[in-house]
Amino acid sequence: MPPETRMVEMIFPDAANHYGTLFGGNALSLMAKAAFIAATRHAGCSVVMARSERVDFTTPIRVGELLDLTARVTRTGRTSMTVEVLGIAGPTSGEAGRRALSGQFEMVAVDADGRPQPVARNSNRGTIR
Repeated sequence: MPPETRMVEMIFPDAANHYGTLFGGNALSLMAKAAFIAATRHAGCSVVMARSERVDFTTPIRVGELLDLTARVTRTGRTSMTVEVLGIAGPTSGEAGRRALSGQFEMVAVDADGRPQPVARNSNRGTIR
């Protein structure tokens, strides 16, 4: 199983919408951050996001809940990587959480000038074959 990046966020009121649930834009930002970290660790260099694909919000995430994000590189190309991100929301009490969101992000390895560069070939960490 490929290595994964895990992040846990507490949902505070400043990240919520007027319904008292996590604002979609903030959710996307958290997911993008998890994808960025997973891709950077995998590539061993700087990365940028090229595309986000099908992001599903399956259940609201309420203020006061924890959001556990798991990001995993599922494909490595010459300069790009696909990262899948899954979010599980739940209470702080440690009770079982529920799948709340998921999405795919295409990340590209870049050099110091921001141009695409090959992902290191010795970087097989996280590649599903």
